[in-house]
Amino acid sequence: MKSIALGSVVFSRSGRDAGRFYVVIEIVDDEYVTIADGDLRRVDKPKLKKIKHLKPQGDVIVKIADKLAEGKKIFDAEVRSALRAYNGSI
Repeated sequence: MKSIALGSVVFSRSGRDAGRFYVVIEIVDDEYVTIADGDLRRVDKPKLKKIKHLKPQGDVIVKIADKLAEGKKIFDAEVRSALRAYNGSI
């Protein structure tokens, strides 16, 4: 099974946001993460989501993961541009 880490690209399998791709912004605990897509869910107000409702895509956006690990601010535009390739494939 693919694991979830900071900056991982995930696909929402359930809820109102089902069918959308997101980036993991924070790992809250072993059951929850916060996710954002830079559009409907902004980085400054990410969605709290259960990990079991997400499908990891196996990709980590290194630029975003590094900034999150260093505690630097990431911008919605960075997340949107990183997810553009995924959202176009639906």
